[in-house]
Amino acid sequence: MPRSLLGALALSSAMKCSPPDGCSLLLRTNASLVLHESLKGLEVCSTSLDTQETQCQTVRVPRASRRQAGRQLQVHFDCFEVGVAQTLYVTLRTVPHFCGVQLGQQHHMEAEKLSYWVDRSRKVILVQVPESGGLDYYVRLCLKRFTCKDAGTPVRVTGNSVSRRVSLPYSRELPCLCLEVWSATPDAVRIQTCPFKDDTESLWDAIHYHPESQALSWEPTCPMRGRVSLCWWPGPGTHCLELKHSGRPARGRVQYPLVDTQPQLCLKFSTSLGFQVRCPFKQPRFPALPASRCVCVSRGRRGPPHAVDRSRLPLSLRPLVTLQRTLQWPLW
Repeated sequence: MPRSLLGALALSSAMKCSPPDGCSLLLRTNASLVLHESLKGLEVCSTSLDTQETQCQTVRVPRASRRQAGRQLQVHFDCFEVGVAQTLYVTLRTVPHFCGVQLGQQHHMEAEKLSYWVDRSRKVILVQVPESGGLDYYVRLCLKRFTCKDAGTPVRVTGNSVSRRVSLPYSRELPCLCLEVWSATPDAVRIQTCPFKDDTESLWDAIHYHPESQALSWEPTCPMRGRVSLCWWPGPGTHCLELKHSGRPARGRVQYPLVDTQPQLCLKFSTSLGFQVRCPFKQPRFPALPASRCVCVSRGRRGPPHAVDRSRLPLSLRPLVTLQRTLQWPLW
């Protein structure tokens, strides 16, 4: 039996909504083959790589068609009902099974993609709600951490609405700010997308300084993996030189106590995308105590701090850092 008997295997996602049962995600399977007198049918099987659950379907080739050997035939199988975010491996074989005559393909299931537009000048997101069987839909903005927490009131769009476009206002462009749309039926599949997933600039601006305690702190608004450290910026055209022992994981709130408001003292954020530097004391953003010649006080020892000339990088500053640990967040 020639291996070229099976021509192609095509996989695609589909959504089926039938009130009041709700919506379900489907895997659509099509195949092409060359007819052969010994071929009685085709079998397609879908196996979930997560659970190893397998579903199979068989299509029989009529006897009259087998006599037309060499003719190409298109076969459309019934859809498999699957879950969102499942990874499947689909195999196509002949009936009876001939050794070596088989096709296989891996497929990742995604829900229907949302249509939306971001109006940055007005700080609104316009969402086009999908039309499906006259069902009502909910639309919302949410902050994605362990789960997606409401970042505004969900909007309900009725099935008989003339306009299915929704305007959602937002305050900041955060990588974990996401859109969710789902039908108003029990256990409905939620379609989710995050318009600003690559916009991380605003994360580095969440810096706070407390003049009374001279504590400098930063806390990520979105889950992320990276590193935070203090660094010394000698001047334009130079690199910000990291201070020894000041690096900490960026998993939660990072605080540096007893920090002096030197314009050359900065925070350096290192992630897989590169690094960012913020110098909070370069501009008079924070109220400050009378300036001294110290960058910070190390280890909280008694007695006067060691004075450091502003024009030179201190060799072994060891600022105190307190990290309030939180539960592990998903990577961002």
